[in-house]
Amino acid sequence: MSHADLSTPLRPGTPARRPVALGVVLAWALILGVVVGFGWLITHPWGRAVDSFDNPISRWFAGERTSALNTPAEVGTMLGETVVGMGVAVVAAVGFSLWRRQVLPAVFLALVTAGVGGFYFVATHVDPRERPPVRILDPGLVPDHSFPSGHVGTATAVYGAIVVLSWAYARRSRSWVWVLLVVPVLVLLARLYQGAHHLTDVLASVVYTAVWLLVLARLLLTGAAGRLSSGR
Repeated sequence: MSHADLSTPLRPGTPARRPVALGVVLAWALILGVVVGFGWLITHPWGRAVDSFDNPISRWFAGERTSALNTPAEVGTMLGETVVGMGVAVVAAVGFSLWRRQVLPAVFLALVTAGVGGFYFVATHVDPRERPPVRILDPGLVPDHSFPSGHVGTATAVYGAIVVLSWAYARRSRSWVWVLLVVPVLVLLARLYQGAHHLTDVLASVVYTAVWLLVLARLLLTGAAGRLSSGR
C-alpha cells in the first residue's frame, strides 16, 4: 500500500504521517496525565468527600437487586468484556477497511482500543482504589482496581468507534447508528448494579474514552465524509 493510500483520508491537504503520529502520541500522554491526576485526587485529597458521594449510590444499586435484574446485568458486563470488545473491534475494522479499501479504519480502531487499554492499565496500577462497600456480584475482581472501569472503557471505545466510522463513511446510517451507544450505557449500569465500580469510576471511563475518540477522529478522519460524498 502506498503512502497516499494511508494518508489520503486524513484531511484535505494530505499531511505527512509523522505530524499526525506525533499528535496521537502527545494527545494520549496528555489524556493519561489527566486520568492519573484525577485518580490521585479522588483517592487522596478528595477521597473522603468522593466516597461520601459514591458509597450511598453503590448501596442504592445493591438494594435494588432482584433475580430478574441479575441476568441483564450479567449480559451488560459480558458486552464490556475485553474479549467481546476486541472481537467486535476486529470485525468492524476488517469490515470497514475491506468496504472502503483503506487501512485507515483498522488503524483508527486499533489506536482507539490500544489507547483505552493503556489508560486503564496505567491508572489501575498508579491509582489503586477499593471496590464499593457492597457485595460484588462479579467474582474474581482485583479488590483495589476500582478506578477506572475497564468494561465501560472498552464498550465506549468499541461501539463509539463504530458510530464515528459510520458517521464518516456511511452517511445513510447516521439516522440509526447512534443506537449502538446504548451498549456502553447498559455496561455502565451493569457494573454499578454488580458493585464492581463507583459512579465516579464509570463516569471517568466514559469521559476519557469519549475525548480519546474525538481526538483520534479529528486527527485521522477529518474530511473523510466530505470527500466520500463528493466521490473523491
